[in-house]
Amino acid sequence: MNQNIFLAILFVSLGLAGCKLGTDPLAIPDEYDGSSFAVNAATELEVVNQLGQMATYLEEGRDPGFPLSSTTLTIDFNNGSPSLSSLSSTYYRGLIEQWIPEVSAASGKTYSFEDAPNGDGGVIEGYLFDENGLELQQMIEKGMYGAVLYRYAISLMRGTIDVTTSDRLIAIFGAHPDFANSGNADLHNNPDRFMAKYAARRDPADGTGFYTRMQDAFILLQAATQAGADYQPEMQEALEAIQENWEKANAATVINYLSSAISTLSSSSPSDEDIAGAIHSYSEGVGFLHGWRTLNDDYRLITDDQIDDLLVMMNAPAGETPTSYLLVTNSFSELPDLQAAIDEIQDIYGFTDAEVAGFAINQVSTQGR
Repeated sequence: MNQNIFLAILFVSLGLAGCKLGTDPLAIPDEYDGSSFAVNAATELEVVNQLGQMATYLEEGRDPGFPLSSTTLTIDFNNGSPSLSSLSSTYYRGLIEQWIPEVSAASGKTYSFEDAPNGDGGVIEGYLFDENGLELQQMIEKGMYGAVLYRYAISLMRGTIDVTTSDRLIAIFGAHPDFANSGNADLHNNPDRFMAKYAARRDPADGTGFYTRMQDAFILLQAATQAGADYQPEMQEALEAIQENWEKANAATVINYLSSAISTLSSSSPSDEDIAGAIHSYSEGVGFLHGWRTLNDDYRLITDDQIDDLLVMMNAPAGETPTSYLLVTNSFSELPDLQAAIDEIQDIYGFTDAEVAGFAINQVSTQGR
């Protein structure tokens, strides 16, 4: 055989061998296939339901005539397999175990910021605060969004990735394959819950928001795992997008709540109801941030040192007694530190000024979706 013909045949053969099924571009569908969601994510749905049950009971403590039972809260925290306690970071588990008797002691009473930090705390205008002016309900609930739910998501992303992983991540995020991009139960059969609900609030629904990017990443992850091992790069791309946008949605929510607190507390003559609502918002921001402390460094941008600095600015330093009440009794001196915390978060995540301004808006409510 002519040598040139032989080489040509060899070249073509090698080329055909390289064109196996897995090297074709990944076909990405327009919608997510949720047909097996309830089965694949049964464990994760039970985890978020348990958190929801604990949060609902904590909220009953906002009634000054309803004392919370530390026994009930302890059972809620430790019930289930896996339990919220077993899934929590060791660090945050210790804090929740400390806060449970404290929030129980504060419940069933009334409270005044001007009397802080004396007594056990109590209810002001429908919110339950400890003696230091911090709303422990939010520290427990919103802290677990990071210390339990995102930590669980990390365990899934670090483990074996298969065709069930995207379903499981969606559930622990608090979303559903319908991707409502809204927590409004009046408009949607499967509204968003937990971190997904807050990601939706930060999403302008123009294709650029955190929630929309998460939805796209879940679709990509499902398509890549269903297509097989040749699509590892696409799978990794999806996981990295989920990680990044989940964390940024959390950070944007901290900014939202601090902005709300500053706006109300710096206004002229806010009512007692306004003030209580502002410290409620502030406490949510503290909880959303604090829950990320000690999580795996490979799965977050923010560091523990940065979190510690921010918590000091927010009058709720890690391992020390908070002075949240000073935001009310000495707001002129204290509020600039909250603004400094917003500026620091913006620097950490590289948010633009326009993005930060947008985070102050509840897009779901504004757009009526």
